[in-house]
Amino acid sequence: MKEEELLCTLALMRTPGIGEITAKKLLRHCIYAEAIFQEKKHVLEKIEGIGRTKIDALFETQNLIGAERELHYILSNNIQFFHISEEDYPQRLRYCIDSPLLLFYKGNIDLNKPKIISIVGTRNATLYGKAFCEKLISDLAIFNPIIVSGFAYGIDIQAHKTALEYNLQTVACLAHGLNIVYPKAHEKYCKDIEAKGGFITDFCSDATFYRNNFLKRNRIIAGLSEATIVIESAEKGGSLVTADIANSYNREVFAVPGKTTDEMSRGCLNLIKHQEAHIITEATDLIYLLNWKLDDTMKPIQKKLFVELSPDEQKIYDFLKKEGKTLLDYIALSCNIPIHKTSSTLLEMELKGVIRPLPGKLFEIA
Repeated sequence: MKEEELLCTLALMRTPGIGEITAKKLLRHCIYAEAIFQEKKHVLEKIEGIGRTKIDALFETQNLIGAERELHYILSNNIQFFHISEEDYPQRLRYCIDSPLLLFYKGNIDLNKPKIISIVGTRNATLYGKAFCEKLISDLAIFNPIIVSGFAYGIDIQAHKTALEYNLQTVACLAHGLNIVYPKAHEKYCKDIEAKGGFITDFCSDATFYRNNFLKRNRIIAGLSEATIVIESAEKGGSLVTADIANSYNREVFAVPGKTTDEMSRGCLNLIKHQEAHIITEATDLIYLLNWKLDDTMKPIQKKLFVELSPDEQKIYDFLKKEGKTLLDYIALSCNIPIHKTSSTLLEMELKGVIRPLPGKLFEIA
């Protein structure tokens, strides 16, 4: 991208009163940000929903000066960025109504991989919440998903740390510019996260650091992913905002249940109760609902002639051999195995190359 186009895009996104939706209206009319600043004011004012006040703000001298400072910061610090018009811009986020024009990032980020999930939760995570986060990511690791979170205390940093432990790409979405590390206590993780993923934000380096930034940041967490998992949350909290945004984007939302008396389970239980999230008690709940399949490179090259099966695996194998392709729920019912245990047993059998999943939660002998 030409420096002049980047400069004009920065000026556009920094203009008070012009948010993502209005900026996109202007771009649809003019195609390029540079062309917006070359267009006559009276022409731009006639675009529906724009008006004189916004256009006057757009051409304020101070706005352009701020954009020039930010351009200098980007070039001087080798900051990378995704522009909404370019191919490498995250595809899932591109079609969200309030997606940003620019995303700044540091690290080695590829956000157009098929399996991306966001894991969020309270900053006051319990041992139960942290342990669930670790187990979930470890069980999903064979699918090589990208783990997105917000770099905050509690569940967020647990998700990033566990992703690094399993050599998974992890992306931290920030509520401030890339010139700040917050919280400072997590600075020790920056180098590892940049090496295996990175940091991403739509805030400029001189953006005011305040509480509402975190709520705005949550749309990026929700928009990048095919599913958002809330592990722990009080009755109110930023994680619930992320879940609400994910639902508005028509993405899947999962919530981890807990005791009704636990304060950090109330938010998740409310999501489940109001049918705003699927209940998740183990990785297979997510795997089958999202219809994740192992890549061919991960699957056994050929079915082994002699595979050692557990008693439950043998029972399911014999049933499928007799009945043919069958629904998950019916397998559990017919084999008299609890559905959560049936799900995990089927995953183990799939990894052994004994059975294969089909669309619609169907399974058959491989």
